[in-house]
Amino acid sequence: MTAQLSIQGVSRTFDGPRGQRTQALLPIDFDVQENDFVTILGPSGCGKSTLLRIVAGLDEPTEGQVLLDGHGIDGPGADRGVVFQSYTLFPWLTVAQNIRFGLRERGMSEASQKERSDYFIAQVGLRGFESHYPKQLSGGMQQRTAIARALANDPKMLLLDEPFGALDNQTRVLMQELLLGIWESAQKTVLFVTHDIDEAIFMANRVAVFTARPGRIKTEIAVDFPHPRHYTIKTSPEFMDIKARLTEEIRAEAMAGGAH
Repeated sequence: MTAQLSIQGVSRTFDGPRGQRTQALLPIDFDVQENDFVTILGPSGCGKSTLLRIVAGLDEPTEGQVLLDGHGIDGPGADRGVVFQSYTLFPWLTVAQNIRFGLRERGMSEASQKERSDYFIAQVGLRGFESHYPKQLSGGMQQRTAIARALANDPKMLLLDEPFGALDNQTRVLMQELLLGIWESAQKTVLFVTHDIDEAIFMANRVAVFTARPGRIKTEIAVDFPHPRHYTIKTSPEFMDIKARLTEEIRAEAMAGGAH
């Protein structure tokens, strides 16, 4: 099967202010199939966000290439929707205007913009908040808007970098279930960066574990819980087994990173 996303020998080195070089990523080869939900898990500073930024076209690899449907990525594009941990909404635009921003840029008619934004506003549970500005919304509602904005452009792939990291635990669980529900219905390919082991297992059908910096993919673990998923699976023996294995993998990497 041909991968939708193919990461081929991608490495990244950063130049410091005094000429020193820092290797963030060792060469990585990694494929993601269409409709996969892959979580990238690893200790802080291991390079997982750097890899996501390269896939998003916001950074360039020092070596290697990234292909999406066989075509090289050379910058940001509407075929990839990106959601960050920080709420990257335009503060001067309402919820509806934020969601329609990309559609307007593409020249979509007003009627089509409204139809599409109304659909995703309903999908993320924001009906009644269309005219609110970001400062009037809670953190969870701002992330719902950001996810709706990313999905409204109908990207081939959704890239999420710790999207729920700033939320309280109860809101985080609700957002996890919301995103999974949207993924099940929209069947998008998802690459999701997190440092939360429970979240990595709950969301994914495959978890890729990063080493400490310089990062590379150390191991992959398949996750085969049925959909729709409910947070109660987190107490199942199968979930606990995967969690124990991943906890040990991450602990070993965190210790190795501290020894550098």
